[in-house]
Amino acid sequence: MTSSVRQLFGGAITVTLPSSVIDASDLREVPDTQEVFLYPDSSVSIIVDVLQRVEAENFADAARLHFASLAHDNDAESSTVHDVGIIPNDRGDNTPSPVVLYGTQSVKKFNQTVPDEVRILLALYRVKDKNVDLLLTCNVPVRAVDQGAVGEEGFTAAKGDFDRAVQTLRIVDFGLFA
Repeated sequence: MTSSVRQLFGGAITVTLPSSVIDASDLREVPDTQEVFLYPDSSVSIIVDVLQRVEAENFADAARLHFASLAHDNDAESSTVHDVGIIPNDRGDNTPSPVVLYGTQSVKKFNQTVPDEVRILLALYRVKDKNVDLLLTCNVPVRAVDQGAVGEEGFTAAKGDFDRAVQTLRIVDFGLFA
C-alpha cells in the first residue's frame, strides 16, 4: 500500500498515512482539536487528538487513562489493555517519544445485540511544557455485525499503518498548543 505525508492542523504536525485514507472533514464536521481519517473499504479509522494533559502517576498510566476514557466514550461493554511500551524518538527532532498502548474493546453499535470486537492502537505524545496530550489512535474492528470488520489480516495491515504513523509523526510547530 502506498503512503504519503499528511499535514495536520495546518501543517503544525506531519505524519505518514496510507494514501487511500479519506479526510473525514471532507465528509462531515470534525472538531478543531481533531483530525480524522477513514479507510475507504472498512470501518478502520485513524484519529489525531489534541487533548488536555491527564494527571497520572506515570506515562503508561496516562495512556491507560486515555484508553479508559475512549472505552467510556464508546460505551464499551468491556475493555482490556494487552500491552504498553515506549518507542524512543531517535530522529533528533523535538517530538516527544510516545508511549504506545494496544487494547481491545467490546462495543455495541446502533442497537445491536452482539458487540463488535474493536482493537485499539493508541500512541500518546506528552507535550509537558504545553500541558497537552497528543493522541494518535487507530480503531480496528476485527469482528463486527456489519460489513466494516477487517479480521486478523486487516488488523495486521492496519497495525503496520499505525506503526508507520507513530514512527513518522512529527510536531513541526509547537505553537499549535498555545
